[in-house]
Amino acid sequence: MELILTKRMKIKDAHTLKVYQKHQGYQALKKALGMKPEEIIEHVKRAKLNGRGGAGFPAGTKWGFVPRVSDKPKYLCVNADESEPGTFKDRAIMELDPHLLIEGIIITCYAIGIHQAYIYIRGEFVFPAQRVQGAVDEAYQAGLLGRDILKSGFDLELTLHIGAGAYICGEETALLESLEGRPGKPRLKPPFPATVGLFQGPTLVNNVETLANVPAIVEHGGQWFADLGTSENGGTKLYALSGHVNKPGLYELPMGTPLRVLIEIHGGGILDGRELKAVIPGGSSTPVLTAADIDVNLDFKSLLKVGSLLGSAGVIVIAEPTCMVWVLSKLTGFYAHESCGQCTPCREGTGWVNKIVRRIEAGQGQSDDLDLLEHICANMTGTAICPLAEACAMPVTSIIRKFRSEFEEHIKQRRCPYTSDARADQK
Repeated sequence: MELILTKRMKIKDAHTLKVYQKHQGYQALKKALGMKPEEIIEHVKRAKLNGRGGAGFPAGTKWGFVPRVSDKPKYLCVNADESEPGTFKDRAIMELDPHLLIEGIIITCYAIGIHQAYIYIRGEFVFPAQRVQGAVDEAYQAGLLGRDILKSGFDLELTLHIGAGAYICGEETALLESLEGRPGKPRLKPPFPATVGLFQGPTLVNNVETLANVPAIVEHGGQWFADLGTSENGGTKLYALSGHVNKPGLYELPMGTPLRVLIEIHGGGILDGRELKAVIPGGSSTPVLTAADIDVNLDFKSLLKVGSLLGSAGVIVIAEPTCMVWVLSKLTGFYAHESCGQCTPCREGTGWVNKIVRRIEAGQGQSDDLDLLEHICANMTGTAICPLAEACAMPVTSIIRKFRSEFEEHIKQRRCPYTSDARADQK
């Protein structure tokens, strides 16, 4: 299988410019600078590169929303605020092959006519930030950034901005607010960032993994990339596999790889020979799948058909006898903590849901708690400015509906019915 994003990651010092260039690094940039910008955009559209940040929106279409001519400066903002629990793909790119990201940024900016780009990286990513800044410095010294890049006449300034560590800043407009120096709280849309974004200028916001695919698309062509994936989702995909598997890690596989293949073949099966209980397929905000649901392909459309989402492709495997009430209490605690508080349904809903789930988990649940939780989640869905409220509601409703008996036993027995050994293993 053709590797795009991980092919250099195991090479010593792959994060350096010297090693990157030794292994064909920046060759795609040289080719791109000899192409017309609209040719590059057309290749990205033909590649069927869907955004890798979670929503899966076609990247080429999103690029096309940015006006070609503008009386205000245009910007590219790279979303490196990878904070979805269970997800660690962007971090690997920034730590192990940061020049791949930078090359993708330069090509993207050239294609859209952008001369100022920002990488917004989450505050906890100290080491990845050091790696990225080191690569940016090397690129400037080599004439790959700044004025007249590779004597092409194209100028680009690239700045690394370190956030304060807020999950909400993974939402593109909250990211822009934070980058402008204000609290990271989402904006009302419309207007959309493509027309009114950073500093009121047209702005493209793309995920790290999305941009890291651009050099390969330019080098080999959009059709080549499209043929690596499914009919609707081109390329390979980084799957972050964690939880109760024998070989957790980051796997680059064709888009649409079966979930069962990822777990049993690449992940080496369930830890300690235990039985599979559940899988969260796309990061903590996506609806849970049961063991009976894993014969599904890991792409946007296939997972949607079975009631879940690919999201960030953070695949979390949960084995027996893990308590799903305990799992849910950890998830709701995260979302209650990370709500920015701007919207009432999210501010009040996430905290209320977390209190009820923790009460059930502690053996103090009430008979109408489950219906109340579903009622609260229904009122959190589609009622807030950004998707954070829904990110909390989706795992709550899916886990309750698929593992309702466990919640009922907690309420009935006034305690967790699992053994102390099983609970110790979870912690």
